[in-house]
Amino acid sequence: MHPVTVHLPDELLEALAAPGVDISRAAFEALAAEAYREQKISHSQLRRLLGYETRMEFDAFLKPGASNLSTLSKISSATAERFANSASKCGLL
Repeated sequence: MHPVTVHLPDELLEALAAPGVDISRAAFEALAAEAYREQKISHSQLRRLLGYETRMEFDAFLKPGASNLSTLSKISSATAERFANSASKCGLL
């Protein structure tokens, strides 16, 4: 794994942060889900990247309530887009 440093404006950090939320992990998950949505990685790769040992565990994570893959992809896509736009504005991309 390669470390990546991203400098976020306070305004963006406040908008994305919530009590108990690990921003680094949230950014990682959003980028991984976006890579899956764009078919750059497989379902199995996304599952392993997010730390689920079996497909059944991963599918169970995706299914509760409104948290299905489509919803995850939409949310993570929007998050990844905001993240990319901010990083671009800061000269990181």
